[in-house]
Formats: sequence, structure tokens, C-alpha cells
Amino acid sequence: MLKVLSVFGTRPEVIKMAPVVRELERHPERFVSRTCLTGQHRQMAASLLQLFQIEADYDLRPNQSLEHVTTAILTRMGEILQRDRPDYVLVQGDGTAARRIVHRLGAGVDRHDVCLGGPAKLVQSA
Repeated sequence: MLKVLSVFGTRPEVIKMAPVVRELERHPERFVSRTCLTGQHRQMAASLLQLFQIEADYDLRPNQSLEHVTTAILTRMGEILQRDRPDYVLVQGDGTAARRIVHRLGAGVDRHDVCLGGPAKLVQSA
């Protein structure tokens, strides 16, 4: 069974990732699906998560400032990756959260698990 962690934080990211998350959830025999809300657009994302009937397994709950979002992503995401050891991490976009997560993956956290050719390939795929 594959472990998949889907990460999102803004309204557009939730809209784009929701169908993927829902499809993963439809196949519990093949996937262990976890979700992480980074919290950039907390209020707008929360209403969409409710609409799509998705519960965040992890909520980084940062202050809305760029510094706090970046710090929360770097520290808390590392903890989540170490604990859950997902086979795949799905990140949509090229904003703060995506860049920080790719940086975190490329900085040696389970580097051998990065299956798209390393951090440069992850950035190109974002």
C-alpha cells in the first residue's frame, strides 16, 4: 500500500488538489492518504475543505505572515515527513509552501524517497 501526503494551503491549491485527494480516498486498499493544510488562506481553505468533505490530517496553523508560514512549513513538515514517511508527497503550485516543501525534501529528509529525480525535478514538476 502506498502512503501519499497531499499538501495545500491556499484556496486555488485546495480546488486543484481536492479531486486528487478524493480519488485517493476512494481506494483505501491501494493508498493511505493523508492531507496537510499549510494555512496560508486558512478561512477560505477551510470552507472549501468542508465543501469537498476533506479533513486535514495535519494543520500547521501558522500565523498568516510569510515568515511564520515559512517557519512552520520548514519545521512541522520535517516532523510529519519523518513520522509518516510517505512514499509520495503531492504539492501543487510554486508558492511559498511548495518551495519550502521541495527544499525540505531536497535537504536530506528521506532524500532516497524522492522519486521524481531529485529536488530540481520536483521544482520543474510543481
